[in-house]
Amino acid sequence: MTRHVLVLGGARSGKTAFSEQLAIRSGSRPAYLATAQALDAEMRDRVASHQALRTAKFATIEEPLALSDALIKASAEHDVILVDCLTLWITNLLMANEDVAAAVSDLCATLVQLKTAKVILVSNEVGLGIVPDNAMARTFRDLAGSAHQRLAEICDDAYFVVAGLPIVLKGEAPGVAETRRHEA
Repeated sequence: MTRHVLVLGGARSGKTAFSEQLAIRSGSRPAYLATAQALDAEMRDRVASHQALRTAKFATIEEPLALSDALIKASAEHDVILVDCLTLWITNLLMANEDVAAAVSDLCATLVQLKTAKVILVSNEVGLGIVPDNAMARTFRDLAGSAHQRLAEICDDAYFVVAGLPIVLKGEAPGVAETRRHEA
């Protein structure tokens, strides 16, 4: 049975490294589906840093908006797909004036139907801090929180990563020693 996974955590919490190790252990043909858009020098440096740290075992797919379509297409060739990250995807949708709630509904429907590949979704938990001081930031926080709730409901496993350590929110506990790696 394919078990889809949601991995949440704060910035630089170790969630990507944890997710990469889960993906490597979960399949022989992993794909890394990146949602980032490198629109400035700082973001280009971040993307390059992530790529340098990633093992060569991953095929890289870049898709900032059409996540469900990309997952369906990738599942034809890959047995595990790591999506990094949902909060960047939500930002991309907002900036493109797309309907985020509809896109999340489409993603949920895709995940329920997708049985040929395990999907590991990485996302930043942004609801633990102070209330943002502007409407767009509050909208983003609310949309991300709603997306996380909907995805946690349909994913088989959900983890919250703090200081590189996964906390099981739902489902099976991974072997911590097998999945820990220092995130630069």
